[in-house]
Amino acid sequence: MMPLTGIVKHLLIINVVVFIGMHLVPESWAAMMPFYSPATGMFQPFQIITYMFTHYDVSHILFNMLSLYFMGPIVEMTLGPKRFLGLYMISGLVGLAAHFVVGYLPFFLGWTHAEPLFSVLGASGAVFGVTIAFATLYPDRELMLLFPPIPIKAWLMALILIGIGLYSGLTGSGGNVAHFAHLGGALAGFVLARHWKRGGSFLR
Repeated sequence: MMPLTGIVKHLLIINVVVFIGMHLVPESWAAMMPFYSPATGMFQPFQIITYMFTHYDVSHILFNMLSLYFMGPIVEMTLGPKRFLGLYMISGLVGLAAHFVVGYLPFFLGWTHAEPLFSVLGASGAVFGVTIAFATLYPDRELMLLFPPIPIKAWLMALILIGIGLYSGLTGSGGNVAHFAHLGGALAGFVLARHWKRGGSFLR
């Protein structure tokens, strides 16, 4: 296992501190951290950033932080701190944009007259970006799944995750999960990692 790198360590700390802090501050403060549709009247510009450091419950933050912990250091060591942080933040922002566009597309196209009211929270879009970047940089690297505990190639893991997200997003299955935020983050991670793998100069 790679040693814990600087950006990954700070991202882990920030996410955990925010998660704990949301249970200590007044509920009205904590409620403003996720991203809200402007139609709710609760939208604030800072939510574009704070939403990706906000988690619903222990299982939500645990899954995201474990993924970041296991794959993040390798990606950061490969790309460097500046590019890795850019990858994380851009994936989170693209994930939010994907969720927002898909949520509003039926309304804009006139398929429905009910304006959607939704919120989104979690680092999943950013973490999916890191995960898919890992698979793009090291497609043949073997990873050990937790459930079931079997080895799997990184490229196959990436395809499975994307397939599940796409199926769940299109069918509306899988509960109250922002699947298109995951897919948007995954797309950003793939594009950026592929660009840098080919020698691209973005975020030197």
